[in-house]
Amino acid sequence: MEKIILYYKFLPVKDPQMTMHWQRELCTRLGLKGRILISPHGINGTLGGDIEALRMYKRAMNESDTFRNIVYKWSNGGEEHFPKLRVKVKSEIVAFDAADEIVVTERGIENGGKHLKPDALHKLVENKKELGEEVIFYDGRNMYEAQIGRFKNTIIPKAVTSKDFKEDLESGEISKYKDKPIVTYCTGGIRCEILSAMMLNRGYKEVYQMDGGIVKYGEKFADDGLWEGKLFVFDDRMQIGFSDKAKDIANCEKCGKKTSNQINSANIRRKLHVVCQDCVTPASKSSELATTTEVGLNSL
Repeated sequence: MEKIILYYKFLPVKDPQMTMHWQRELCTRLGLKGRILISPHGINGTLGGDIEALRMYKRAMNESDTFRNIVYKWSNGGEEHFPKLRVKVKSEIVAFDAADEIVVTERGIENGGKHLKPDALHKLVENKKELGEEVIFYDGRNMYEAQIGRFKNTIIPKAVTSKDFKEDLESGEISKYKDKPIVTYCTGGIRCEILSAMMLNRGYKEVYQMDGGIVKYGEKFADDGLWEGKLFVFDDRMQIGFSDKAKDIANCEKCGKKTSNQINSANIRRKLHVVCQDCVTPASKSSELATTTEVGLNSL
């Protein structure tokens, strides 16, 4: 049986280059494919392969001095969803261009928003409603990810890549709500760790982040809570639903039909179009869909 794991951890990494070589050797030996990014601030990975190999990978991480006690999120899939293994050293494990804004210690990011588990999120929304206040959700992902799934009452940033968030926080729609309670969320939680710190640094008063991201929320409430639609993922699955109740909430750009299907733009890099299967031409299937994973990986 094969599975996919998603994980991250913010902590000081003394020698990113040595860590890169160790990770590459470990994953190659275990037959795992996927992507791992390493920076002086931590590690971020998505790997697919045999479940026993993934357990051996987790055991090796826990036996290391640096990467023990990481929380791993498991999902269906395998190494066939990834073209190859990529292990790289970057200045940031998420490219917000904000390395100088975050404070990372052995405990993680020190200056970020308060973490909320799924139950605590619902309690926050209910408590604020009783006080006559509205909780604002802020999507910490790129625009094309939010097209097919998002939380209710969400503000979608005008961001094609993570570097675009600085401008959005300072002059976008979300900047009107600096005095409101805001919950940031993303796929697995990593982007909101940084994003919530950026928001607090810019004068936002009450900032929360969804602990474990959409993935953990979906494991708890599936499609019976505040989430609606499908979850965009950065591999050739493209999107996943949390249950058979998952709805298509986007509209096909050609015929208007509800769909979650997306294809790459033939002319614009990092641009995904919502196009239902009925409207996808043979040419777009071969030339556009072939590079979807590449676009996704490069957009973080």
